[in-house]
Amino acid sequence: MAGTLGVIALLCVLANLPFFTERRFLGLIPWRNGKAGGLVVLEVLILFVAALLVFRGLEMGAYGAAYGQGWEFYVVAACLFAVAGFPGFVRRYLWKESVVV
Repeated sequence: MAGTLGVIALLCVLANLPFFTERRFLGLIPWRNGKAGGLVVLEVLILFVAALLVFRGLEMGAYGAAYGQGWEFYVVAACLFAVAGFPGFVRRYLWKESVVV
C-alpha cells in the first residue's frame, strides 16, 4: 500500500512540476523571461518519459523483470499524467487572484 501511494505521489509531483516552476526549466535550469507554452509542453513530455523510466525501474526491482506493454498502456499512462498535472495547469493558467479594494 505504501509503495502504491509513493508511486501516485511521485506521479503527481512530476506532472505538476512544469506548472509550478515558472522561471526554471525542469526545476533546475534558470530561464530569464519565463517559459513559453512550447517549452512547457516539452518539459511535460520529458517528465512523462522520466516517470515511465522510473516506474519501469521500480517494476523491475519489485518483480525481477518488466512486462512488455502495448500502445494502449502508453495512451492510458499519458492520460493519467495529464489528469495528475491538471491542478498545476489550473493554478498557472486559469486561477486569477482576487483583488481586494
